[in-house]
Parts: sequence; structure tokens; C-alpha cells
Amino acid sequence: MHLLQPQTEVNKKSLVSTLSTVHFDISPDQVQRLEWANLQSETEQVDWLILHFNYWFSHLNVNLIRGEDEPEYFPATEQQPARIQFAHGFFNSALHEISHWTIAGEQRRLLPDLGYWYAPDGRTQEQQALFEQVEIKPQAIEWMFAKAFGRKFRVSLDNLTGEGGDGLTFKDNVYAQVQRYCSGEVALPRDAKYFIDCICACTRSGKTLQSDEFQREMLD
Repeated sequence: MHLLQPQTEVNKKSLVSTLSTVHFDISPDQVQRLEWANLQSETEQVDWLILHFNYWFSHLNVNLIRGEDEPEYFPATEQQPARIQFAHGFFNSALHEISHWTIAGEQRRLLPDLGYWYAPDGRTQEQQALFEQVEIKPQAIEWMFAKAFGRKFRVSLDNLTGEGGDGLTFKDNVYAQVQRYCSGEVALPRDAKYFIDCICACTRSGKTLQSDEFQREMLD
């Protein structure tokens, strides 16, 4: 299993410049009129997420798509953009897969499933420990995405039939990682920061995430 590599951070002008210059089938005004606060169902929220993600990241030649089965990442080809496929149309699965994509660097995005070897459910204690080590940053970033949307986040050990590992320690580590991102001790990956900025512009009138919005007990 390979560790995912962070990217450099973008400047704060990226949201404005990208929304104003990217070519897409709808205008920025049309996108902004689809207000997140008015959505009532999971399906509507997923539709909103797909539309906005694909709009915001079209300059990187990548699409977010529903999957009927397990999540998977498909690199871009000459015929079509890269595809981030999330599981069973679930909103939280989409955020999780996006978090992995934002951590992956340019070279990993050329590989199926981002070059990420994944041991299935039923992992041994050693495999689970490695899984948790690699999952700390993606799940910390996923929590930040969820918070920007005002949605509940739950950590996932994803090993129902194996040795589940130390869930308390994993939660501690995810919480600590979020605090490092919020404090600036560790820079968010470039596209994770951009995505959060875009979400906050639409859901929080541009108000940025604050460290005190993340409490350790929220993970229990």
C-alpha cells in the first residue's frame, strides 16, 4: 500500500478565476442559483454535488460520477475525462472518494484507483493498522468537506469481518489531523483547499472553517 502524497496549496483567487473562465454547459449564475439550503433529499444533494464538483474541477479534466457498486477511480483517456466513481450513489461515499483524489498527486492520478492497493474487508490486525495509517488524512479531509456542507461525519474502520483495530486511537488521529490542517501546521492539499473554498462560498456565504467547529467528541 502506498502512502498518498500531499499537493501544494493554491492561492485564494483560484475560486474566482476558475469560476469566471472555465468553459461549461451552464453559467456561474445558473450554478449559484441552485441553493444548497433548499435541497431536501439525499438524491437532490448528490445531484448538486456532482454538478458543482464537475463544474469547479472541469479545468482538471475530471468528473464525479455515481456508481452502482464499489468506488473506483478511472484515469483520463483520449476519449474521456478521469472519473471518480463513488459507491451506490451515497453522498458520504462521494466525499470520501474526492478526499482521496485531492491527496493524490498528478502522477498517481494517471493510475487506476490512484495506484492505491486496497485489502478488502476481513483484514488482519497488521493490515488494519496499515489501512488506518493511510486513512487518517483522507478521513480528516472528508470531515472538513462534510462540515462545510453542514453534514454529519463518521469515521470508518471499514473492516466488519476482520480485526477492527483501535477505533479510539484512529478517531484521536483523525481529530488531531484536522486540527493541524486548521492551524496551518500542515497545509491542506491544493485541491482539497480549493474544494472547501468552493463549498463554503455556496453553503456558508464564504465563511471559512474554524478549528472550534471540530470537536473530538463529535467522532464518538
